[in-house]
Amino acid sequence: MALPALRAVRAKFADAHIAIVARPYVADIYRGQGVCDELIAYDPRGAERGFGGRERLAERLRAKKFDAALLLQNAFDAAWLAWRAGIPERIGYARDGRGILLTKSIALPKAGEIPAHEQFYYLELVRRAGWAERIEGEREISLAVSREASDRAEQKLIEAGVRSRANDGVTWRVAIGAGASYGSAKCWLPERFSEVANRLMVESGVEVILFGTVGETAVSNAIVAGMKRPPIDLTGMTPIAELPALLSRCQLFIGNDSGAMHVASAVGLPVVAIFGPTDPFGTAPVTPKCTIVQERPYCSPCFLRRCPTDHRCMTRVTSESVTAGARAWLVGTGAGAGAEVGPA
Repeated sequence: MALPALRAVRAKFADAHIAIVARPYVADIYRGQGVCDELIAYDPRGAERGFGGRERLAERLRAKKFDAALLLQNAFDAAWLAWRAGIPERIGYARDGRGILLTKSIALPKAGEIPAHEQFYYLELVRRAGWAERIEGEREISLAVSREASDRAEQKLIEAGVRSRANDGVTWRVAIGAGASYGSAKCWLPERFSEVANRLMVESGVEVILFGTVGETAVSNAIVAGMKRPPIDLTGMTPIAELPALLSRCQLFIGNDSGAMHVASAVGLPVVAIFGPTDPFGTAPVTPKCTIVQERPYCSPCFLRRCPTDHRCMTRVTSESVTAGARAWLVGTGAGAGAEVGPA
C-alpha cells in the first residue's frame, strides 16, 4: 500500500539515489519495482538488536551521507534512527512523540481530509512534504514479476506436485492464504477453508495450493486434515522474495486480510478477501478484481489483534458465501466487477 507513494517519490527525484530501509521479511517486495536503487535491511531481532545494533545501523546510514529521510513508518524508532544517522532533512507524520526529532513534522490528516484507503495516508505525506502537487491514488496497485522469476516459480510448483500449465492449461490453481501476521482475530476458521477447497475441487476440478509462513503451519495442517484430497502445501517454503512470482502462477486467491492477499492482488489475481475485525475501506486490495466477504456485527471493525469475546465477525462468515465469491471468478472467464458478499 506504500508503493504509490514510493512511485511518486521516484517520479519527483528521477535521478536521485533512493534507498529503502526495511525489515528483512518485507524488503524483497520492493526489489525490481523501480522505486529504489538500494535496499538496506533493518532486523531489530537480529543484527540490529538492542541499542548497539541500532547504533551500528545509524553509523552505516551516516556513512552514506543521505540528504533526506522520508519516514513512511509511524514509529518513534524510525525518527530516532534518521536523527542518529545525521540525515539533515527528516520528514514524517507528527505522532508517537517523535516530532522533536523531525525537521519537517507533518500534521496527521484529519478525518475526511483524504480518502479512507491506506495508500492515501502515505501519498498525503509525500504531498505535504512538498514532493507532489496533488495525490492520485492508483486504481490497481501492481508488482512487476520478471520472466525469469516466473519461470523459476513455475518450476518450483511443478516440483511440489502441481500440474504443469504447459500440459494442462485448463485447471485453475487456487491459492489459499489462511494466516495473518497481525493476529488471530483476522483469521477465518481453518475447517471452513477446508470446506471451500473441497467444494471447488469437486465443482471445478481446481488445484489448491496453501501458502503461509512457518508460524502458520498449524493452521495449514488443520486445513489439510479437513480436505478430501490433499492440496499442495507450500507453508513455510515460500520466502517473501519468491511469493509474488509463485502467486502469479495461480489464477485465484482466497484468504484473510493479510500481506499475502495484497501480494496476490498486486500480481493480477482475482481475490476473494475475508474481512472481520478490520475495515476494507482502509485496507482492501487495490484492484477491480476483488470480492470482499464480510459480516458486520455491531463490534466490527474493532481492529483488535485477538478477539476478547466470541469472534462473531469471522464465525458468522459461512463457507457457502466464500465459495460463492470464488465461484463467480471461476465460472467462464472470471470477468465481472468486485462485489461484497454478505449483509450490508
